[in-house]
Amino acid sequence: MVVTRPRGWHLPEHNITVNGKEGSGSLTDFGLHFFHTAKQLIENGQGPYYYLPKMESYLEARLWNDVFTFAEEYLGIEHGTIRATVLIETIPAAFQMDEILYELRDHASGLNAGRWDYLFSIIKYFRDAGDKFILADRSSVTMTAPLMRAYTDLLVQTCHKRGAFAMGGMAAFIPSRKDEEVNRAAFEKVRNDKTREANDGFDGSWVAHPDLVPVCKEIFDGVLNDKPNQLDRQRPEVEVTPEQLLDVPSAGDQRTEEELNANLYVAIRYIAVWLSGNGAVAIHNLMEDAATAEISRSQIWQQIKNGVVYTDTGNTATRELVSAALDEQLEVLKQEIDAKNYEKWFVPAGKLISDMVLSDNYPDFLTLPAYDLMEGAK
Repeated sequence: MVVTRPRGWHLPEHNITVNGKEGSGSLTDFGLHFFHTAKQLIENGQGPYYYLPKMESYLEARLWNDVFTFAEEYLGIEHGTIRATVLIETIPAAFQMDEILYELRDHASGLNAGRWDYLFSIIKYFRDAGDKFILADRSSVTMTAPLMRAYTDLLVQTCHKRGAFAMGGMAAFIPSRKDEEVNRAAFEKVRNDKTREANDGFDGSWVAHPDLVPVCKEIFDGVLNDKPNQLDRQRPEVEVTPEQLLDVPSAGDQRTEEELNANLYVAIRYIAVWLSGNGAVAIHNLMEDAATAEISRSQIWQQIKNGVVYTDTGNTATRELVSAALDEQLEVLKQEIDAKNYEKWFVPAGKLISDMVLSDNYPDFLTLPAYDLMEGAK
């Protein structure tokens, strides 16, 4: 079964204009897929199923519901045939889970917990809020951190209260064909993560690589037994407050120069691959996507803005230090990539990341200027 993910509402479609203005990436993706495949999918015993990212408000959910209703009427398909799972990956959406489900009530399947985009959203929305919103190294912020537990517990409770499915986050590990020790350590982390989700009441989860499916399935089957889901687990004991959702200090205070270098490397490498036409890439045995690049560059901007002192070196995050570190990571990548691809994709990617992290103003989305760069490279 295929679940289609249209672009978020913020993304345009350069190749389509409406009344002289760029079209919506969301409507382009949904409209083309639904028009050409909906009836065939229904005949196949499946359906037009969608995965809605980047939502920030119940009003955006209402707009999607209006679009779904119109599309069903237009093709003469029974109302409610379209089913959608909403990715709760922004901090405003975490405060509006009930309202989002209500607006999509005739079309909603459930909600899905994210991670990197959720943390990216916290940085974006509270970038001028001072020290208490400076996030720890992204690699050190686990799903067991109190603010992340508050978020996932609330998601399960909200979904099950409304009869909707709660889906866990992605296990991003990509198994190695050469290093069994890497696999052993990573599979242990995946197992622990999925055990937490299953025991917390999630109805299912997802993974970045097929080799992880048996692990995930084994754990959820062990908790579910013969049940298809855990909708009967209402989680009445959960009482999440706004303060808990915003308790960024609970994620720790580790901020290292080592992670700065890792963030620069991943952000540049990912954007270079994105510019060349791929939406996801395996880096150091982890599946990296736009969310990774977003939080990586956002953390660096936030650290410069607040003059963070790195806990491993004692150095202060400044534009000069970050600029030098970026040049070093570009040199590392230059040794790994053939000259032609390095000049074509990595040099512009490095320039884009540099512009973003060193800017006085915080750019809301990395993919918008990247989209312009990609179009210009064609």
